[in-house]
Amino acid sequence: MNISREDLQSAVKQGVLQPGQDAALWDSLQKNGRDRPRFDLAHVSYYAGALIIMGAMGWFMTKAWEFLPGLVLTAVAVVYATLFTLAGRWVWDRLGLRSAGGLLLTVAVGMTPLALYGILRQFGLWPQGDPGKFRDFHVWIKGSWITLELGTILAGVLMLRCRRFPFITAPIAVALWYLSMDIAPLLLGAHNPDWQEREWISLWFGLATLVVAYAVDLRGRDEDLSFWIYLFGLLAFWGGLSFMHSDRELGKFFYFLINAALIACALMLRRSMFAIFGSLGCMGYIGHLAYRIFDGSIMFSLALTVIGVALIALGVIYQRNSVQITRVLRAKIPAGVQALLPARARDS
Repeated sequence: MNISREDLQSAVKQGVLQPGQDAALWDSLQKNGRDRPRFDLAHVSYYAGALIIMGAMGWFMTKAWEFLPGLVLTAVAVVYATLFTLAGRWVWDRLGLRSAGGLLLTVAVGMTPLALYGILRQFGLWPQGDPGKFRDFHVWIKGSWITLELGTILAGVLMLRCRRFPFITAPIAVALWYLSMDIAPLLLGAHNPDWQEREWISLWFGLATLVVAYAVDLRGRDEDLSFWIYLFGLLAFWGGLSFMHSDRELGKFFYFLINAALIACALMLRRSMFAIFGSLGCMGYIGHLAYRIFDGSIMFSLALTVIGVALIALGVIYQRNSVQITRVLRAKIPAGVQALLPARARDS
């Protein structure tokens, strides 16, 4: 909920607040929220700068870097990581700017793949053959990248123990997503995995990642440390599930039910991203019905229109009565189930 200065002044006129309390409350809110991530010029520039730096040492590295010895690449990455770690701690501790400091620390974690790549290339310690240029780490699925991904996850976890900044989980989540793809050729060895095998591995790895995100969410305090892990876990799980092909209508209907369950998870966990992926899956199934099953039926389009209008109406009703509806639904959930929900879901 966004609160403006005018909202507090209106509360004074309505007698909810005493005259003068609106100014004191506004100053307190401004002070407490001055460095929370939000969509303003300062925070946009923070995140844009961090992404540009990580891109410069990753996606956008030119071929000229490949002519340097492996240990030189490692030295460059270590120097970058050290400087960004020191700068991040100074900005966080001395200036009190958690967003800017946390992003500098995130950039330091982002140097891990390059540091490990230099060592592995220098000594030829690849788990499954030379994977090629470092820039290909973000392009091609190869088993040898798994060392870079595991190292990035470890570095991110260690950094989180020092500073609880939610965006540090982003490189961890990206590494987990890459790992879900690169682990397939490593597990299957000489056998080149086909797409069906990759889809199943992605699905199960994504499901495991979602379990990890849920465990992090359960232990969460004020910071939302599980957002990015949820996101890339959903990408791996939903992507593997959605690309699977089934000729049986029962299998397609089961796909629809799984996506409907994702929407239910969105309501339980208070995570809108589950609803987004679930809605896309449900729309895909409805599209299948429209183009394959009911292609010659006029009534199908009319029925979908009625369903769409009903959903909009339900959305309006829910928005106008969300507090009462949430209270009634929570009262019907058994206490044992409520205890399994993250604190942010129970309190919201």
